[in-house]
Amino acid sequence: MSCETETAAVLRESGQRLTPQRLAILSILRHAEGHVTAAEILERMREAYPYVDISTVYRTMSAFKEQNLVSETDMGTGEYSYEWIMTEPHHHLICRECGREVSLDHKYLHTIGRRLLKDYKFRAELDHLAIFGLCQACDEKMTAGPD
Repeated sequence: MSCETETAAVLRESGQRLTPQRLAILSILRHAEGHVTAAEILERMREAYPYVDISTVYRTMSAFKEQNLVSETDMGTGEYSYEWIMTEPHHHLICRECGREVSLDHKYLHTIGRRLLKDYKFRAELDHLAIFGLCQACDEKMTAGPD
């Protein structure tokens, strides 16, 4: 099955109307290496659909998010980033000093989710998070102080 055929099947299975714009946006997300912003999606969309506007991208992303096809994450850039949802949830550790990004295995948040459910009867949605802090190198620089 070709990627485009598979993308169309994913849209149909999620209950989404199959439009050229939705198909193009989902294809952009599936082929992106990592996260993309709505502005980046729009830029790529305009190659094939020059008259599409940003509201179409935002409406589509909202629908995809509701269907659990994409994740929306604040990666600290001032606008949300979107990513095609893989089979396994994943997360990010982002250094506020140098910007380094490290993938975090879901097992760490799965444990937190179980504890929240047990202790508070609260079912947390922990499918894609960015956690900010300092990487080891930046932390060592800051704690070492000035020479």
